[in-house]
Amino acid sequence: MMADIASERTRASPQQGPIAFEQPLSERMRTFLRIEFLYQQLHFHARDLAGFSARAAVTTLLEIATILGRGDVRSEVLKELERHAGLLSSYSRLQDVDLERVQLLIDNVEALRSTLVASGSQFMSSIKKCQFLSMIKHRSSIPGGACMFDLPDYAYWLRLPLAERAGQFDDWTRGLSPVCDAVSEVLWLTRQANEPTEQIATRGLFQYHMERNERVMLVRVLVPQDLGAFPEISAGKHRFTVRFATWEGIDTRPKQVVDDVPFLLALC
Repeated sequence: MMADIASERTRASPQQGPIAFEQPLSERMRTFLRIEFLYQQLHFHARDLAGFSARAAVTTLLEIATILGRGDVRSEVLKELERHAGLLSSYSRLQDVDLERVQLLIDNVEALRSTLVASGSQFMSSIKKCQFLSMIKHRSSIPGGACMFDLPDYAYWLRLPLAERAGQFDDWTRGLSPVCDAVSEVLWLTRQANEPTEQIATRGLFQYHMERNERVMLVRVLVPQDLGAFPEISAGKHRFTVRFATWEGIDTRPKQVVDDVPFLLALC
């Protein structure tokens, strides 16, 4: 686990290295992956709050708020942080472990946990109470419903000075950040939990039966970018299947690979 522990964090571009296809095996993990995806998208669009990028940033913000409003995601994240803190503490008792690095990870987890606890259960109150955002969310359920003639005040806001809009946007995201940052850390630690192993999909098909005591929350299939095929992962309670298919273009359904396919598999 501890080897190359910062490789994914410092990766300069998602185009480097193999492509990772992931399949969550629990509803908690599905929620976390969706939050991570939207949070990355939010940061991408928030770099330039101008024109359609600003619209995309607001839309993504509202999508994150919708997910966080379903169930108690905050408690789920806290449980995972506590679990990972316990795992990291157990690693510190092993031989040939970089104790300094382990302690840094433990400190980071504890800092995220403290920030999340301090945010309180009303961490989304600034978004929920904002009539301006509620109006945008309501109109956005209609295709094209957030255009200028539907929401002239939104169109006006989009033309305010950048500094003013950026300040407002920071206020909205500040409440979501503790949860989203903690989710990102939990997923990073989960992915680092096990090193990938070399596997072969015979004639493009690979099946794995999980033991009763095997705790797997996330299946990761890593393939080279030049493979010319992609994995379709289907999972049940006790097993999962990886079926490789070739890309045939947008007008043709993918076809299952007929040759053996080497790939890397990580069970996290």
